[in-house]
Amino acid sequence: MGQVGLVIASNRGPLSFAFDDRGHPVPAGSGGGLAAALHPLVEHSGATWVACAMSEADRAAATRGLMVAGSIPLVTVQPDPDTYRMAYDVVANSTLWNCHHHLFDLARRPVLDHRFDEAFEGFRRFNALFATTVAEVAGPGATVLVQDYHLCLVPGLLARSRPDVRVVHFTHTPFADPSMWRVLPDAVGRELLAGLAAADACGFHARPWESGFQACCADGGVGTPHTFVAPLGADAALLGRRVESAGCLAARAALDEAVGDRAVVVRTDRIEPSKNLLRGFWAFDELLAHRRDLRGRVVMLAHIYPSRQSLPEYLAYATEVEHVAEVINDRWGTTTWSPLLLEIADDTDRALAALTRYDVLLVNSVRDGLNLVAKEGPLVNTADGVLALSRHAGAYEELRAEVIGLNPFDVSGTAIAMADALDMPAGERKRRAEALRELVLRRPPAAWLEAQLAVPG
Repeated sequence: MGQVGLVIASNRGPLSFAFDDRGHPVPAGSGGGLAAALHPLVEHSGATWVACAMSEADRAAATRGLMVAGSIPLVTVQPDPDTYRMAYDVVANSTLWNCHHHLFDLARRPVLDHRFDEAFEGFRRFNALFATTVAEVAGPGATVLVQDYHLCLVPGLLARSRPDVRVVHFTHTPFADPSMWRVLPDAVGRELLAGLAAADACGFHARPWESGFQACCADGGVGTPHTFVAPLGADAALLGRRVESAGCLAARAALDEAVGDRAVVVRTDRIEPSKNLLRGFWAFDELLAHRRDLRGRVVMLAHIYPSRQSLPEYLAYATEVEHVAEVINDRWGTTTWSPLLLEIADDTDRALAALTRYDVLLVNSVRDGLNLVAKEGPLVNTADGVLALSRHAGAYEELRAEVIGLNPFDVSGTAIAMADALDMPAGERKRRAEALRELVLRRPPAAWLEAQLAVPG
């Protein structure tokens, strides 16, 4: 295994595989949103990417030497299934994700008993596998960019095994406030913070998340490392090519036929509790209840895609989302108008087509590390659409001057925000849309990577 000067480490890599009809592993697209955003930025950097083999097809591809994404060689970490389940499902997604997004149902969850202790041992093993692999790949004095909360023990492990390398950890979620962080077992909370604090620097998409980390370190008696804020930018050139593709143009034509000349409220999200789909639907229901003049004249297009289907709470949430959509359509729909068009599919063409067409883009996340859709939408929209954006989304800090800010918990306030956006005069809509595009374009995607590489060792 050759040693390199730049190593990327993330749970998901830029390439995933599936078995074809003959049982051969074949590329099946990007491994996730983070990997898709980061891959073009490091394509010709000489980096090596360390990521988890997510499936049997991934493992087969690794064995056959197929794990190469463009010019980037991929080195896979292959935990046993039980270790991965404990690290990914129990600790990372059921515990840390809910902690950082303030989503614990504290009367019932989390249950931090002996089973959690066993799962955290799996989380330690998972991080140790990554740290060992990164240490083998990284050359003397290399830079290691560790991505996200799945790998927050890796900086501490590398500080012991490879003190010569420069380690930067970047958290793509929010970071919990101390009051929520204290829900974790004391020793676990300190171990996680100490793992992060061993990095040369820790980065975040927005200042509130940086402040949350600093406050947790102070509260836990852990020395805070150098921190920085570097929000990821949207790739305008790539988006421009995608919206002109045959698939996206066909999707736009189908959308235009479906909605006609009606106003369109769009949301495009994962089916995930932090995205706040239910309150968005309830707000749309309230809008129709109070604004008789909008009935038959506006459509909400909810383009959402499945997420973490191995977790029962996500499956239950998806069922509730579908039920609420049905209730709204039964309450207000007519033979010629369905007010809420719910599409559950991982279809990039249709999602982009919706973004080109919105009159209102609703992003009402409970908490969001960034929310790239809030930046992508204004770049591709052709209708002078208005962005209604949660004040708890990381992107709000950059875009607040030209959006309608939302309290994501205020259903009535969200309904009023949608009404204000739909009623906004054409001249003001155009001014805001142009100003919002300029704000987004000020931050190119490469600036995010440059901020990580610029951290002094």
